[in-house]
Amino acid sequence: METRAPYVLIGTFVLAAILAVFGFVYWLNNSGGIGPRTNYHVQFQGPVPGLLVGAGVLFNGIRVGEVTQLGLAPDNPRFVSATISVASATPVRSDTKVGLDFQGLTGVPVVTLEGGMIVAKSGESLTLIAEAGAGQSMTQAARDALRRVDSVLEDNSGPLKDTIANFKTFSDGLARNTDKIDGILAGLEKMTGGGAPAQKITYDLRTPQDLGRVGKTLTASLAIPEPTAVAMLQTQRMLFSPVGDIKGFADFLWADSIPKLVQARLIDSFENYDIAHAPLRATDLGQAEYQLLIDIRHFRIATEGEPRVEIGLSARIVDKNGKVIASRMVESTEKLDKIEPAAAVAAFDAAFARIARELIGWTVQAV
Repeated sequence: METRAPYVLIGTFVLAAILAVFGFVYWLNNSGGIGPRTNYHVQFQGPVPGLLVGAGVLFNGIRVGEVTQLGLAPDNPRFVSATISVASATPVRSDTKVGLDFQGLTGVPVVTLEGGMIVAKSGESLTLIAEAGAGQSMTQAARDALRRVDSVLEDNSGPLKDTIANFKTFSDGLARNTDKIDGILAGLEKMTGGGAPAQKITYDLRTPQDLGRVGKTLTASLAIPEPTAVAMLQTQRMLFSPVGDIKGFADFLWADSIPKLVQARLIDSFENYDIAHAPLRATDLGQAEYQLLIDIRHFRIATEGEPRVEIGLSARIVDKNGKVIASRMVESTEKLDKIEPAAAVAAFDAAFARIARELIGWTVQAV
């Protein structure tokens, strides 16, 4: 009994192992993913590099089976026929798209299935036709593209040579005419307002210094607000009558707009006459007893006939109640020997000096 016991144990263990193997195979066949299968024929219209029996079959990216057979189509050796075995529950249709994909770093090929809505008739043998070029790898696609490019270049070698020659001729022409092209571009830039802005030259109106002996002085507070003027006079440019573009004045600028400039120089003139009783700007003084209101009529160069500078002002003195107590038109002209900025400014200085003297004398008498 003692010598037979180990044989019984060994036999029992072997029998249990055999039963376990059969049980595993049964489980794998029914629950482990093999289960019922359906075979389909697939035809590739070209080479399928690397595809082997046992390669995976994916439906919408999910593995559903494998390739069970590969061979060349008997009627056309260029085509490859394959048989795939997939799970019966896979919704393969007669219009399901078939392709070949290369996965992983090693580029292992797998058959891919996608979509499909048309259900095959019962009992009909279903053959899936892969798209043209489905078995083409990225390397092959690149090679084919390069072949096509090379073919196009070869077929058009003559026109390409002519085009390159024309480009060379054009570039040589540009090189020979670089200075002219630079001049054209500079002209266009200037015409469109681009490039560095031209340097403007600013001119000031000089205040008269010799206004005579101080006689009667201002006994009441006086303010000189900014003169009024039409929009054309609200500028720093030199104005001409008739209006025109006079050569030499393109870069001319007064130190301020004409009304502000006249206001400042009139106040300066009153200060040069009697600084102790000189008027101020309206904003500096507040409520003054009197205001000297100036309206600028002319401040220009007249070019008709004899060239001359013309300054024309309308002056009114009003009290703090708004009553006009005196009014006067003051005008002055100065001959111009030469129409150019420096001579014009000198003529404006002379004409303005006469106006300033007349306004000061009239104002101190009226207030």
